[in-house]
Amino acid sequence: MLKHPVQTRWWSIWVLMWMVLAGCGDHRAENLLQKANDEWVKGRHHSAIELFNAVLELTPQGPQAEESLYRLGEIYYFSLGETGKAISYFQEVVRMKPPGEFAYGAQKYIAEIVELNFRDLDQAIIEYQKLIHNYKRPDANPEHQFRIASIYFKKHNYEQAIVEFETLVENYPRNIWSEEAYLRMAEILHNIHRCPEAREKYSQFRVVYPGSEFTGQMEFVMASCLEDEGKLKLAYNRFKSLEGGFKYPALLKMKLEGIQNRIKKGGKSRR
Repeated sequence: MLKHPVQTRWWSIWVLMWMVLAGCGDHRAENLLQKANDEWVKGRHHSAIELFNAVLELTPQGPQAEESLYRLGEIYYFSLGETGKAISYFQEVVRMKPPGEFAYGAQKYIAEIVELNFRDLDQAIIEYQKLIHNYKRPDANPEHQFRIASIYFKKHNYEQAIVEFETLVENYPRNIWSEEAYLRMAEILHNIHRCPEAREKYSQFRVVYPGSEFTGQMEFVMASCLEDEGKLKLAYNRFKSLEGGFKYPALLKMKLEGIQNRIKKGGKSRR
């Protein structure tokens, strides 16, 4: 027998009312979220912002709040060009616990903004590393590793760039990003006057990626090595073989004309 039947009855009524009100709140938030998305699609950015903020007032936590924060970040990033506000919303999404379905996309935007808009290259490396280590997206990791290597190249840290590209080709073999990584390593090695190592990368590349779309550019690097070594006739012939299919015909023409002029002026041409 219950000792306090009246108190128990009122407690049950209160719980029932709370569940009904919460359900109404969730339903209202879902409707507002749909309207906000519709407004954004129609290009009514400021109206969408007001509606997403209204969702956050109703449900400051949970999947609806996460999507609202994410969409606010996208509006400020893509539509209004306010990257400072955008990244703050994306950071809020990433901080939410447990991580929701928008966390990975938000972290990717953060890395992109830090690299391309803020130009904070050291922090950008950290943000891309978070994408690799904090999220289970193995198919996307090669691209993030490629970005890390490319940032070291931007920083003129060529040795570390090579290390990062090597990590890419070792950890993610036979991948489109690894395929391009071989080309970038060969280019770097040529630029820092280490053509023997560039040729090693070329040999590895030919075995792993026969018929690659980057073959022409790789051949260009090899021809450039011959030119730098003073083997002008060999270089000219190798450049010449690229005519008709090279991605940058103007650059190829400039190279051929330059070598011709050097040969005419008695430039060194070692076989």
